Amino acid sequence: MRVLVTGAAGHIGGHVSAALLAAGHELVLTDLLPVTEPRAARVHTGDLQDPELVREAMAGAQAVVHLGAIPHPNDTDPSTLFAHNCLTAHRVFEEAGRAGVRRVVAASSMAAVGLAWSPVPVSPSYVPLDEAHPSLLRDPYGLSKAALEEVARTAHRRWGLDAVCLRLPFTGTGDRLGRFLDACAADPAGQRHDLWGWLHTRDAAEAVRRALEAELTGCHVVNVTAPDTTSALPSAELMARHHPKVPLRAGLPDHSSLFDTAACTRLLGFTPRRTWRTAAHGRRKRNGA
Repeated sequence: MRVLVTGAAGHIGGHVSAALLAAGHELVLTDLLPVTEPRAARVHTGDLQDPELVREAMAGAQAVVHLGAIPHPNDTDPSTLFAHNCLTAHRVFEEAGRAGVRRVVAASSMAAVGLAWSPVPVSPSYVPLDEAHPSLLRDPYGLSKAALEEVARTAHRRWGLDAVCLRLPFTGTGDRLGRFLDACAADPAGQRHDLWGWLHTRDAAEAVRRALEAELTGCHVVNVTAPDTTSALPSAELMARHHPKVPLRAGLPDHSSLFDTAACTRLLGFTPRRTWRTAAHGRRKRNGA
């Protein structure tokens, strides 16, 4: 397929582009920053708020991977962050519908639930946390991701395109992942709102490829997380210490994830398997091969 990838210069975008090229797809890439990928059919540099840029980049695309957004809430103007992410999401889905694109895969976030960036202490209603969990939103970044998911549903109803919104936790590899793991080791409570979730970037890229190629229809929101937590403490102990009143809907053996990824397995035929742990739970190979 010819696939438009927005946000191609980002950490996830580079891995997604490599995975899709390896699978034989033809790519059109766009980002605010210059993208260096000689194998791409076309590269566009500019702001997704620009309708002409999006329209030009969308020409001839059969599918879209939408990764382009402000990726965190550390912004001095929360309203600008929210408006930017919502406008760019709507622009991409709207132009995809007008262009006759049949599949859009978008990077949502676990923040859409309202835990990750909450300004006040908050606990989930239950774990493992699935896609039906009620909203706990209090922050503009998470709200922008919830809006993206609603934009996807609207585009499906209006244009008939199929959409998959991947709810991703912190995603990393190499030093980026190492720093996140070190922060958890120093202070596990610091990641209590993240539910100690993470995802290897290569698994994120594989999930995107599977979402593009899966035989499905409709609009779907899908959790995608690693099978384990970022903490050396067992999952049941983490919950007992930091979320003691939260009901457990399933057992939490060893360091198992606190997110339900059954929909990912069922819809995409893919279950993330990369872990930062060795068989002995060592730190030496923490980056996950």
